[in-house]
Formats: sequence, C-alpha cells, structure tokens
Amino acid sequence: MAQRNLTPVTEFILTGVSDLPELQIPLFFVFLVIYGFTVAGNLVFIVAEIFMLAVMAYDRYVAICNPLLYGVVVSPQTCLLLVSLTYLYSLTTALTVTSCVFSVSYCSSNVINHFYCDNVPLLALSCSDTYIPETAVFTFSGTNLLFSMIIVLISYFNIVLAILRIRSSEGRQKAFSTCASHMMSVTVFYGTLLFMYLQPRSNHSLDTDKMASVFYTLVIPMLNPLIYSLRNKDVKDALKSFLNKACQSFKFM
Repeated sequence: MAQRNLTPVTEFILTGVSDLPELQIPLFFVFLVIYGFTVAGNLVFIVAEIFMLAVMAYDRYVAICNPLLYGVVVSPQTCLLLVSLTYLYSLTTALTVTSCVFSVSYCSSNVINHFYCDNVPLLALSCSDTYIPETAVFTFSGTNLLFSMIIVLISYFNIVLAILRIRSSEGRQKAFSTCASHMMSVTVFYGTLLFMYLQPRSNHSLDTDKMASVFYTLVIPMLNPLIYSLRNKDVKDALKSFLNKACQSFKFM
C-alpha cells in the first residue's frame, strides 16, 4: 500500500444536534434554558452521577428496611466517605480513559458528529488503531454500570420485599413514594447509558447516540433538583414562603 501524506489534526469541530440551519436558533435557546436550570440546580449535587444513584439506592434501602438504624448506618462520616470515594474513583476513571483516547493519532476529518466532545465519536475520527482506547472505554463503562447496577438491584430487591411485608396500603404507598423518584431517574439514566456504550459495534450509530446522550447529559441533571429537592417538605415550605414574599413585594411595587 502506498504511503499517504497525512496532516496531523489538532482541532475538532462539533456538528451539533441538527444540521438544519433553521433549527439552530430555536435549539440554542432550548439548550440554553436547560443548561441554565442544570447549572443552577446542580452547583452542589452530583459529579459522579452513576455512583451517586447507587449510593442513593443504598440510602433508600436503609431508610425502608432498617429505619431504626438509619442514623447509625448512614452517619455523616459514612456519607463523607462514600462521596469522597465516588469523586476519587470518577477522577481516576476520567484521567485513564482520556489519556487512552488522546494516545491515538487524529489526521483525517476534524468534524465530530456530536454536540460535545465524547469518547466514542472522537475515536471514530482516529486514523490509527483504536483497539486499546475502545477496550478501555468499554471496560470502564461496563464495569461501572455493572457494579453500580448490582448495588441498585440488590437494594431495590430488598426494598420491594420490605414493602410487600407492610400490611396497610397507606404504609406501602408511603414507602413506595420514598423511592419512586429515584427509580425514575435510575431507569432513564441507566437505560440510555446501556444503550449508548454497551451495544454491538456493528449496530453502533453516532446519530442515535447523540439523541440518547441528551437524556443523561441534559435531561436527568435538570430534573434532579425537581425530583429530589421539591419532594422535601422543608424545601417546599421554603419555596412557598419565598414565592409569597416575592408576590407581596411585587404588589407593593
């Protein structure tokens, strides 16, 4: 095979969600609003979403199955340890995968078929062997999803057994409402990640991945403050008080 003169690529261009010019401005404002809610609601929340969901599943398990021991099992020291380990492991994973992805050569197109610089669409532009970085992405994604899903499934298996043992329908409904919002987030978040990262390469479509990634990068982080915070009675009371004061101030103006 004749050797080609290849120019190294150092810059990349994102194609965005849609290539239709008439949709660029509407989509810009839609995503601007979503990003605004996401940033405002997640300034103190969640970086390692996948493991935080697993930790919250364990929290629901302790609250429903061992309510009398909740203060001891889920102590501030335990919460600090779990959060610290989650952030540390997430940072290690990100550094490892990123170093693998940028260890290959990019010398063809610099247009990324995505709306942010993700690993899979970036590797699709490589002109060298991508076996090692693709294996690293698949291994870390599969391991993280499998490990966290095992925690979630075991927790909810015990939660369902505990709820079924509750005799009153009111008690069962109250126990179920405690974890209903978390179950909804888990279903959407894990479903899109499994669909995006663990599908066979022969069926892999970057256009489909683009749509799926919207859910776990934009929709779920935006809904987290609404799903969790607004179910808290103290937060609801504080929000009502704030809105009442705002309305009164507006009337005086």
